[in-house]
Amino acid sequence: MTENFVEELRWRGLLHNIMPGTEEQLQKELTTAYIGFDPTADSLHIGSLVQIILLKHFQNSGHKPIALLGGATGMIGDPSGKSAERNLLNEKTLKKNIAGVKKTLERFIDFTSKKPNSAELVDNYDWMKKLTFLEFARDIGKHITVNYMMAKDSVKNRINTESKEGMSFTEFTYQLVQGYDFLYLYNNNNCKLQIGGSDQWGNITTGAELIRRKVQGKAFALTTPLVTKADGTKFGKTEGGNIWLDANRTSPYKFYQYWFNSSDEDAEKYIKIFTFLDQKTIEELIAEHKKAPHLRLLQKRVGEEVTKMTHGDEAYVNAVKASSILFGKSTAEDLKQLDEMTLLDVFEGVPQAEISISDLEKEIDIVSALNEKSGFLKSNGEARRALKENSISVNKEKVKEGFQLSKEDLIADKFILLQRGKRNYFLLKVV
Repeated sequence: MTENFVEELRWRGLLHNIMPGTEEQLQKELTTAYIGFDPTADSLHIGSLVQIILLKHFQNSGHKPIALLGGATGMIGDPSGKSAERNLLNEKTLKKNIAGVKKTLERFIDFTSKKPNSAELVDNYDWMKKLTFLEFARDIGKHITVNYMMAKDSVKNRINTESKEGMSFTEFTYQLVQGYDFLYLYNNNNCKLQIGGSDQWGNITTGAELIRRKVQGKAFALTTPLVTKADGTKFGKTEGGNIWLDANRTSPYKFYQYWFNSSDEDAEKYIKIFTFLDQKTIEELIAEHKKAPHLRLLQKRVGEEVTKMTHGDEAYVNAVKASSILFGKSTAEDLKQLDEMTLLDVFEGVPQAEISISDLEKEIDIVSALNEKSGFLKSNGEARRALKENSISVNKEKVKEGFQLSKEDLIADKFILLQRGKRNYFLLKVV
C-alpha cells in the first residue's frame, strides 16, 4: 500500500462519515470499493471531480476502485438533496451520456493496468435489465422495511416539505435500487465498500444493511463532505453555468480561470481536495501564499495541477498564455494560436461586428475598419487621431495610418482583434 487511504482523506478534509470497521478493513487487505456516477449529461462537471479524485486516491493506496455508471438508476433519478422530481431520461439519451461519462473517467483513472487493483467500469443497467418487478419485490423489497426507508433524510426532507408534489414511488424506491447495486457488486465483484458524497449516506447504508440482511455479509460505507464556497455561492457554477470536465463544453482557459479566480480561503481548501501534492508541499505553499496573497500562488498552483490533470500539459500552457492576453505582453503569434472557443471565452462581452470575406480579400484600410466597417470608433477623424496617438493595435500589434487588413490577420480563420489603448477591445468577425 502506498498511502493510508483514510488518513489521506482525513488531513485533506475529505472525510465526512465512516462506518465502524472501515479503516480496519482497508488496512487488513486489498479491498474493492465503488462510487456511482449519474449519467445526467454526456460529460461530468467539476462537482464530480471529488469522487473521481477519491477513486484515484483509493487506487493509489493499493485498493481496487469500481466506477459505476447509473444506466438503470439514471432512468429513475436520485432524490438525495433534490427538492423536486427530476426529468427521466430515455434510453437513447442515456446511451449517449454513458459513453461521454465513460470517456471522461478514463482520462483520470487507470482501467488498463495489469495489476490486481486495476480499476473497473460497470453499468448497473447490465444487471438491472434482467430483473423483473416481481423478483425485485420478493427478493429485495422484503428485506428492507418501509419504516427503515422513511427514516432516511433524503426521504424525510421531501415528504415533510410543503410541496404538494410530495415524492413519487419511483423516487422512493431509489435507495433500494442503489442498495441492490451494492449487493450485486458485493456478490459478483467482492466489493465491500461504497463511497459517495455526504448526501448519499442514507442510500449507501441501505445497501450495507441489505447485504447484512440478505446474505449475512459485512459491508462498509464512507462519505465525503460536499464542497462549498466561502461566499455561499454554489461550487462548480458560474454565471455561464457548470464548469465541465470536457474541453468541448468548457474550454481549458475558462476551466483554469475558475480555479485562478477562487478566493484565498477557497484556494487553501481546494489545494488539499483537488491536487495530489503531499502534505508538506501544501503546507509550505499555504505559508508562502500568506506572506504575499496578491501573487495568488495558491490559485495559480491549484489551477496548474487541476488543469494538467484534466486537460493535459499543453492545454494548461495554452490556458496560461490565453490568460495573459488581456493583461500581459502577448503577441499576434500568441493570439493566432487560440482556437475559436478559447478566443471567444477570453473576449467574452467584447463588442463585435461582421465583415465580409470578399472585403478582406481586397484588403480593408484601417481607418475604414475602425469606423465604417465596425462602428468601433465614431468617425474617420477619431480613427485618424487615435492612429496618430499610436493607440491602435491590430491583433496586439501597433499599427499606423495606411495599414491594410488582410486574410493574413485572421485568428482562428474568423476573427481580427482591434484595440484602442490597453483595455478597449473590439472583435471583427468574418462571414
